[in-house]
Amino acid sequence: MNIKIVYQGNTAEIIEKKSRFIADIFSVSSEEEALQILEKVKKKYWDARHHCWAYAIGDEQVQERLSDDGEPSGTAGKPILEVIRGNEIHNVLIVVTRYFGGTLLGTGGLVRAYTQAAQEGIAVSTIVTKTQGYKVKIQTDYTTLGKIQYLLGQKEIQIIDSVYQDNVEIFVYISKEEESVLQRDITEVTNGQTVVERIEECSFANVEGQMIQFDN
Repeated sequence: MNIKIVYQGNTAEIIEKKSRFIADIFSVSSEEEALQILEKVKKKYWDARHHCWAYAIGDEQVQERLSDDGEPSGTAGKPILEVIRGNEIHNVLIVVTRYFGGTLLGTGGLVRAYTQAAQEGIAVSTIVTKTQGYKVKIQTDYTTLGKIQYLLGQKEIQIIDSVYQDNVEIFVYISKEEESVLQRDITEVTNGQTVVERIEECSFANVEGQMIQFDN
């Protein structure tokens, strides 16, 4: 299973008719954590008029919640949640803080402003695809090493570590769906001379070209 998550949240700000909209993006794993972070944001921007927010928590069964925090119903929390849904991000909290600039924006203006702020926040954050799978060890000899390296390259599977001794041990991450196919293909190209061993079940992601393992 693949899901998109926030690897590193960030902050973005837009100004609409002198009102400041500050979007803060967070990775969260529970409602309790989300509400604790929300309280910290409120303390940080203690003099702001509104702290509107939405979250989506869960890998498969997603729990959603939102708040307009005093803005007209449907003009703040819902647009923020729609940005989360549109980007298909899980386990995320977006808080958009508004400093009122003295000019009313109207329903449409508020929806556009909260939407844009949330989108800008996502754009400056690091969003990655988290994959459920395995860390796998491929044990081979030097005569078949090149074939395995070529096969992994064709499949765009990144080698995370290699150990060169009497034999060669190559470590990779592989999704649950692709594990059996990889085993079959390696057996074929090496005529069964290679051992593929599952080391552990884990979650992983490619973060700017580097493979990162998560705690399940």
